[in-house]
Amino acid sequence: MAGFIGKERHAVDEKGRLMIPVKFRRKFGPTAMDGVGDEVAGRVEALYIMKTPDRSLELYEPFVWDEMRKSLSALSDFNPEERLLKMLMYESLEIVELDRQGRVALSREFLEHAGITKDVVIIGADTKMIIWEPERLSLLLRQSAERFSLLAGRYF
Repeated sequence: MAGFIGKERHAVDEKGRLMIPVKFRRKFGPTAMDGVGDEVAGRVEALYIMKTPDRSLELYEPFVWDEMRKSLSALSDFNPEERLLKMLMYESLEIVELDRQGRVALSREFLEHAGITKDVVIIGADTKMIIWEPERLSLLLRQSAERFSLLAGRYF
């Protein structure tokens, strides 16, 4: 399902909790499988969060991460590059639980990785949500503005 689209600005509270925007929570998809391979609707209770090389954070619903997990599991532990990729991915990953108010607690390690002290921008990117420190995002957008046309022309 997913279909996260849009951008919202929020603040992380003093305990490192981030409110997931309501418009994104409404898009949460299935949370379980029924044993026959069919998805079963339910309440999302946790999300997967990953540190990215560009210094942002990405949030995934369990059913989306499960597909990524399958791809990682198919990599060989005997191939040094594939083993390294698996280790780097899992080193950058945590599970965060959603509380009743729709907040997730971000660890100090993840906050420091993204340079987040208070405000964040949450971007809906279809199957994931991307969390940025606002100034880092603004800088990236300014630096990349000229590349947009080139990239769009290459891929569309």
